[in-house]
Order: sequence, then C-alpha cells, then structure tokens
Amino acid sequence: MVDVLLGLQWGDEGKGKIVDVLAPQYQVVARFQGGPNAGHTLEFDGFKHVLHQIPSGIFRGDIQNIIGNGVVLDPIIFKKEIDGLAKYNLDLKANLFISKKASLILPTHRLLDAAYEKSKGVAKIGSTLRGIGPTYQDKVARMGLRVGDVLSGNFKQKYQQLVDAHKVILGHYGFDYEATLPQAEQDFFAAVAFMMQFKFVDSEYTVNDALQKNKTILAEGAQGSMLDIDFGSYPFVTSSSTMSAGACTGLGVSPKQIGEVFGIFKAYCTRVGSGPFPTELLEETGEQIRAEGREFGATTGRPRRCGWLDLPALKYAIMINGATQLVMMKVDVLNIFDTIKVCTHYQLPDGTLTDQMPYDLTDGDVTPVYVDFKGWQTSLDGIRAFDDMPAELTAYVDFLEAELNLPITLISTGPDREAIINRVVVA
Repeated sequence: MVDVLLGLQWGDEGKGKIVDVLAPQYQVVARFQGGPNAGHTLEFDGFKHVLHQIPSGIFRGDIQNIIGNGVVLDPIIFKKEIDGLAKYNLDLKANLFISKKASLILPTHRLLDAAYEKSKGVAKIGSTLRGIGPTYQDKVARMGLRVGDVLSGNFKQKYQQLVDAHKVILGHYGFDYEATLPQAEQDFFAAVAFMMQFKFVDSEYTVNDALQKNKTILAEGAQGSMLDIDFGSYPFVTSSSTMSAGACTGLGVSPKQIGEVFGIFKAYCTRVGSGPFPTELLEETGEQIRAEGREFGATTGRPRRCGWLDLPALKYAIMINGATQLVMMKVDVLNIFDTIKVCTHYQLPDGTLTDQMPYDLTDGDVTPVYVDFKGWQTSLDGIRAFDDMPAELTAYVDFLEAELNLPITLISTGPDREAIINRVVVA
C-alpha cells in the first residue's frame, strides 16, 4: 500500500519533519507534486536543513527516494540542493531516483512567473516566482519539456523552440530578459549535465514494482489542501493537485493502493501570499504567533500571515482527502497564551452560520465564530507521551478529535525530530 502524507491547511504545516519521523517505517519515500516553491524543513542533531524538491526521506539510511512525475523540477535548484547535502555524506546516487516524466522548469518559466505576477498589480497571487505556474501551464498545453527529454539528441532544439515561444509572451508584457537570461541558461545547461549523473527512471514502473514486492511506500505532498488547484481558495492557489488523489496521478498508482492518509495541520493557521484567510490576526496576537513560531517562508523568507485554527477549513480538507490520521504541529508555539481560540463556524453576510467552506470565500465576507480554551502556559520540552501532556492541552486535543472525528496520532512539540508525542498507527 501507499500511505500519503499531506498538508491540510495553506501549506507550511511541517510535512518535512513528519516524513523524516515516519520514514524509518518505509522503504520508499516519493514526492508526488509541486516543485521548488515547497520548503520542507528538517531539524536534527543540532542541524537545520530545508529541502525543496528532494523527498524528505533522504536523511534516513537506505530508503529509496523518488521525485515523481507530478513534480516540476528546476535543475539549477536541484544542483544547489545536492551541493547542500554533501556535508551529510549521503549516498545520493544510489538512493535518489528522478521520474523521466517530471516536468522541467526552464529559466524563462521563472521570467514568465515574474511577468504574470507584475501584470496583476494589487491583485497578484503571491507567487513564489519559482516558475511553477508557467511550467504547469506548458504541461497542460502539451508543449512542456520533461526530464526524459534531456536524454534525446535534439534536446537543445526542443528547448530553444519552447524558449522562443516564451520570449514572444515576455515581449508582449514588455518584460526585459536580455540582461539575465544568458547567464541563467548557462547555469541551466550546467545543472542539466550535473543532474544526468543521477538515475532517471520510469517512476510509475518503479513504484508499482515496489508495490508488487510488498515494499512500504510513503507519498509526500507539498503545499497544502487549501492551495489545491481545484479545491483550494481559487485563484489564490498553487498549480497542482495537493490532495491525496494527486498521489495517484503524481506517481502512477491506482486509488485502490492508497492506505493511510496522514493529514498534517498546525495548532493554529498560517498563510503565505495573497488570498482569503478568515481567522487571520492582524494585531499583536498574530505578531506573537509569528515571532514564537518563526513563521517565515522556508523558500522565500516572507513573513507568514498568522491566525487561529480554522475548523471549517480543516473539516473540508479532511473530507476531500479521506484523511485517516491527523498530525498536529507546533503546539509549543501556543505555550505562551493564556487563552487559545478555535474557529468552529463562519457567519455569512446574511447572518447564517455554517461549518462548510463557501464557494465565494475569496469574494465573500465571512466572520469567524470562536470558542475559547484555557492555555497550558508551560513548556512541553521532554514530553513524549499523551498521558504526560498538561490537562489544558489534553482538553484541546480531545475537543479537536471529537469535532474532526479522527485521532490525532502525532503531536509535534518542537522543531527537532525527537520533539514528538507519538501514538501513530500504520497498517
């Protein structure tokens, strides 16, 4: 079976840490969507490392790590990631596999991203400007390049044909690319040559062969459910399917092969970029959460918007993902508060209450309805068992489990891989 691990909010939930925690139970870890707009942060043995495209199981021994076909891959960033991992003495060439069907991010994709975003003015999406959207656009338009194309004798011809099309669009937007593109292209082709040292595979066969051999597989998602291209807060979303269904299309596995779905959420909410955020706190409390949680983007460094936990959004994400177990992150960030709020419903403009996600969340005006909880106001350092948690935290967890009708099997009490309360169940 393929177990899936994904975010239930607007991304940045802490997926990298949990993949790292769960990875010893698996023989294969595979990324199924997204690209270098993701930043999965892992902390262990006093080190902090951010992965962008490489699966988060890479630090765990002989685990097979696969970059799946649903990923958009930037060779330049890939090379930087590999160089950054050199100090850990990992056997990357043996344990890292790249799908031939993964889409390539070209330098002009990044330029297009910037041009599109600039043209939107105040209505900008809040893109990471990593070229993700334009790469997925070319994929859907059936004109993109894929990793396997670098093996063909006419790769540079294919590259130039696509770049020429991009230059026409950039010219339409009046975007000056002449100064930066030559160096970016030089870096790109050097990175492609570097990338060819690694194993390119037909990953759908690799994954299904592992299933035939009864190997345990963990599918790692990027971003979060509320950024899904279909079900997120459109148009302020990413360009891929961040749902559990995306693991099927992003790895080439049948839905019947999906086992556990680990849904990860923070004990509060954050969001990077533009778009609706019903529980956002625009005053001192939001600043306190940001400071205490070090809420700055792992990829961009941008300060994250912060707010209280949003149950309507969380229930929605649980429903469409078929989550089977929940993982709550960063509860230690709330240690400082005497009162903690949870949004249980939205009040719509006509005064009615709902616990469902309205279609017009982006354009409509919803008011969060809160319940209050007494904070635990104590350090969680060294706590490794549910029974040892402060009574106030236990009450918080009990309430959420009852509301969400799912067990919270992992609770993260700090950034290090050891700071975890674990009662996880893997079939």
